[in-house]
Amino acid sequence: MIPAGREFYKMSGSGNDFVFVDARREPPGRLDDPAVIQAVCARGPGVGADGIVFLEPSTAASVRLRYLNSDGSVAALCGNATLCTARLFVELGGAAVGQPFAIETAAGVLGAVMHAHGPTVDMPAVQGLTPDTGTALQAGERRAAFAQVGIPHLVILCDDLEAVDVVGRGRPLRFDPAFADGTNVDFVGQDQDGRWHMRTYERGVEGETLACGTGAVASAVVLDRWGLAPAGGTIVTRSGKELAVGVRTEAGRILPTLTGEARVVYRGFLAEI
Repeated sequence: MIPAGREFYKMSGSGNDFVFVDARREPPGRLDDPAVIQAVCARGPGVGADGIVFLEPSTAASVRLRYLNSDGSVAALCGNATLCTARLFVELGGAAVGQPFAIETAAGVLGAVMHAHGPTVDMPAVQGLTPDTGTALQAGERRAAFAQVGIPHLVILCDDLEAVDVVGRGRPLRFDPAFADGTNVDFVGQDQDGRWHMRTYERGVEGETLACGTGAVASAVVLDRWGLAPAGGTIVTRSGKELAVGVRTEAGRILPTLTGEARVVYRGFLAEI
């Protein structure tokens, strides 16, 4: 007999994939254990995911998002997980399509709305924007900048994005002592049609992911500051999906929004994990 287990939703945000657990009425229990998270997120013997998301009750917003990376570490924010939270919250009856609501995260309370074409979320104000970090560049790299979008991102402009060894180059930079809390590393480059593409080494996953929402925001803001692309626009992720970034400036603060895919892949029950 197959043992009964906890219900979950497998979701994808432009290829950035997650295991979602509705913990608004029943706490996560043993799923909070980093070893269990690693087992659930393992590709092959587990469900496979970049991280696990718990939807929890909130006194400050409509729902609370708590995100843990696939290694069990806590992340203050994940842009694509926030987009997926907006979609799932609506699917579970928490809000209607077109009705604005709020999502509590460790990086603050963020506005969200589910449109017919997909969700849009308000991202935290960009902080610590440094157009030139002084990072030692390698062949094929042009510039390096830093931006904090709830979590840290190092953005590197590259001549040939396909030639980048994302893991081999990204991992040392992710652990560079210049970044006190470590950093995500986003490599950006332009194709022949003028579109900007991004590849990301993601902290906590410790590898390349198919998309990164906060990385897309950081990249769009940096490209604007470098004078290479106007504020906002779209960033093509490794999966080929586009993330749309909106940017407005208010009282000197850079306030971005993120719009993108949030897809329910399947619903299941954890059993022998």
